[in-house]
Amino acid sequence: MKILFYAGLVGLVLFELMHIYFIMPLPGSQEMPHLEVAYFLNRWQWSFRVGAALLILIGVIPTFTAYGKKWIPILSMLITAVLVSLIHYKLDAAELFHEPDMVQLAPASGNHVDPKHLVLGVVMGKEARAYPIPFLAYHHQVRDTVAGTPILVTYCSVCRTGRVFSSLVDGQPETFRLVGMDHYNALFEDTHTHSWWRQANGEAVIGSLTGTHLPEVVSQQATLSEWLTLHPNSLIFQGDPAYAAQYETDFKYEEGTKTDELTGTDHQSWHDKSWVVGIDAGQASKAYDWNRLKNQHVINDVVGNVPVLLVLAKDNASFFAYQRPDVNTTYHLEKDSLITTGHAYDLAGRSSSGRLRPLLASQEFWHSWRTFHPKTERY
Repeated sequence: MKILFYAGLVGLVLFELMHIYFIMPLPGSQEMPHLEVAYFLNRWQWSFRVGAALLILIGVIPTFTAYGKKWIPILSMLITAVLVSLIHYKLDAAELFHEPDMVQLAPASGNHVDPKHLVLGVVMGKEARAYPIPFLAYHHQVRDTVAGTPILVTYCSVCRTGRVFSSLVDGQPETFRLVGMDHYNALFEDTHTHSWWRQANGEAVIGSLTGTHLPEVVSQQATLSEWLTLHPNSLIFQGDPAYAAQYETDFKYEEGTKTDELTGTDHQSWHDKSWVVGIDAGQASKAYDWNRLKNQHVINDVVGNVPVLLVLAKDNASFFAYQRPDVNTTYHLEKDSLITTGHAYDLAGRSSSGRLRPLLASQEFWHSWRTFHPKTERY
């Protein structure tokens, strides 16, 4: 019977390793089709744990009776407990990253965030919000309500992409928790159906809501300084003081000077960790090399059948994408103003004669954009 005792201990450790391996960026895990296995292990995790515990309980008395030296099974139990704790607290996404306990917003006059930091900005109705990327990169998600609409502000630092979604599912507000990664992109689990949702496109990829998409809200990435120039009444997320020690305080990630394998930047073009700006327009998508955008600053192009305008501000960090009125209307940049015949627009797409329609656009590592946009074109 003592074999059951040790089978339970070994089985528990192996389960915890497999449970984490398939949903975290560990060697080889993200390159294989693992989602079904990961979801199965996650949904039945307590059944596996209870099964292992039963084996241990069934074998514990025979094991201790058979040994003259009780320290062997005791040591085995201690080693198992230590390994399970290390796996859980050092590798589990739910333990490594947490939602903010409070979403503290401040106007520009009360802001304490360095204006050089990048933010993910949202304008809905007459309200504007800015969510600094150093805070988003840790939390992965921030829930907020803008102009009466509940939204989910997300960021994945391994993909280098921010997305904002309406958090309504079937007309009801939904909450999510971070469970891990799929092809290096953050995965969230909803509270009601326990379906898993992909951060890169808001799609439920497994569970009862598979194929459902969260409606995406247009967001723009800019420095906080540029954002406040365009939206001086914007509120700014100040981070959660409880997690201040977890936030990156330097600019290495934002500037692309980090060198680690998961979040470091390759400054060449079209390599896995090269930066692109991806634009979604209708059913079509196109990726724009960041290096080329820095050289040109303004790109007049067509995505699918949609005339588009992509512009990089003079700070070489803030970018904006708009739909052009038609293929014959082109724009150029003069002192952060978009100029076309007879009209001048600010970088928020506003002019005295109207507004340009913003498009869904995000900065992203090339490996991420091409993975989740397999039919993408390249500019």
